[in-house]
Parts: sequence; C-alpha cells; structure tokens
Amino acid sequence: MSGNLLHETVLKEEAVTALNITTDGLIIDVTFGRGGHSTIILKQLGSEGRLIAIDRDPEAIDDALELQKKDSRFEVVHATFSQLEEVAVSKSVNGRVAGVLFDLGVSSPQLDSAGRGFSFMKEGPLDMRMNPMDGHSASQWINSASEKEISNVLFNFGEERFSRRIAKCIVREREVEPILTTKQLSDIVKHANPSWEKGKHPATRSFQAIRIFINQEFNEIEEGLSQALSVLKVGGRLVVISFHSLEDRIVKKFMSAQAKGDKFPKDLPVTMDMLNPRLNLIGKPIKASAHEVERNYRARSAVMRVAEKIA
Repeated sequence: MSGNLLHETVLKEEAVTALNITTDGLIIDVTFGRGGHSTIILKQLGSEGRLIAIDRDPEAIDDALELQKKDSRFEVVHATFSQLEEVAVSKSVNGRVAGVLFDLGVSSPQLDSAGRGFSFMKEGPLDMRMNPMDGHSASQWINSASEKEISNVLFNFGEERFSRRIAKCIVREREVEPILTTKQLSDIVKHANPSWEKGKHPATRSFQAIRIFINQEFNEIEEGLSQALSVLKVGGRLVVISFHSLEDRIVKKFMSAQAKGDKFPKDLPVTMDMLNPRLNLIGKPIKASAHEVERNYRARSAVMRVAEKIA
C-alpha cells in the first residue's frame, strides 16, 4: 500500500451486504480508496463475477493496480465520479451493473499524509487536491480569491458561522506573506474563530469547505449519482456512504426525488405508473455501531443510504 498508511474502511460489512451481491455479479466501486470495500466484494464474487474500481487519487490507483495484477476479475480506472458512465460505456457494461458503491469524502491516508495538505493537524504544503496533477491547489486559490469568494466557500461548504471574519483575516495575512502551508492557514483560522465547538478543532469547517470546493466534490457527487442510474440494471443496488450532513443531504435529496418520480402540477390527477419512479428506497439510513465508532473514531458521522433501481 502506498505510503504504508493505514485506512480502516467504514461500514465495510454493511455496505457489501447492501449491494446484494451474487457470485456472477458485476459491481462498480466508485471510490477504491485503499481497497477495503473492493477486497470484500471480491470475496463475495465467484469466478464469473467482475469488479470495476474507480478513483481520482493517483496513490489509490497505484494500490489498485497491485490488486489488479493478482485478480483477473478486477480492473481499475483512473477517473472521477462524473466519468462513471463514460467508464461503463468504455467497458461495455452500461445498463448492466448490479451494484454501484460510493464511499464519499477523504480517506485516512489522504488525511494522515502531511504532503497532501488535507489536515490542519499536520504541517505540509497547502494542496488538498484529490488528484495533485489536476486543477489549482488550495494555496493557489487562497492566495488569489477575493475576500467575498473565500467567505462564501467557507459558509456554503463548511457551514462556518464566522466565515466573514475568517476570510477577512486570511486576506489580511496573505498581504504580509503568502499562505503556503496547512499550519499557516490553521493558525489564521484558529486566531480568527472566536468560538470553538466542543470537541472540534476551530479549523475543521474551514479545511472541509476548502477541500470540497477545490475538488468540486458536491458537483461530482450529484453527477455521479445521476450517472449511476444509467449504469445500473433494473434491480441493481445503489449504496452511498457519506460523512457529513451536506454530503448526506445531496444523497437523500437525490434518492428521494428518484423514488417519487416525475413532478406534475399538484392539481393534476396522476397514477403511480405515470410518475415513473426510478428508485426504491431500501430500509432506513444506517450508521456505524458504537463498537465501530469506538474502534474507528472517523466512523462517528458516517451514514449509509441504499436504493434499488426499479425502472
């Protein structure tokens, strides 16, 4: 595994159970990460089964290529959520997939590697890109964006109450010297944030917001979920694990809308078949057990939602 950094997959058994895997199934793991879910999925599949994994992080791809060498049922593609349908078409599986799994957010190795710039707890370059070869780094953005843009990002993607105050401090401090490291940004936010949430570092929301913005994570989630409907066959399962309320809100809204079907004027009499719902919601949202949270603190906020394609 790259970097020898440990990653404990959250809701591992629950997610694989939710996929309702058959031995000859065709599954797409849209977030390979360090292979926690993929490894168990492969154990459930028989010799006729097939697993395609996707990830945008080159380090995750390196790990996946090692697994690909060992198992002919498995193949990996370096891609984003918004390229899901493109991947399915290129592999001649569009509309034939039995299960699609999304494990959203940032992985432990990404957080724990100082060089990736995701963590306010470790000194490192302020990067935050899931794919370091793609787009602008957090440092490039934070040193050029307007105060209003920074404030909007912190508020919209991090629900940061003190977004304006933090943005003002960032702009003031970058005039003294460029903000190039995670510690610089963390110290600025810590100084600007007057109210610390209990049990939460004052820079938590700001770092989350900037990471989401830099990687366009919400756009990617929305596009990926939409494409998953095309990729899945009727009866196929969509399983999504999210790690904070804003992610889960997107997933819940999408699944609920697809379960209700097309919108019609309220006073227009319509039958269920006219609504054309495309998903059936399976069970209630699942959270990590107390035992799992005790073993892996990052599981505390995880929520898994499951739906089945019906049309």
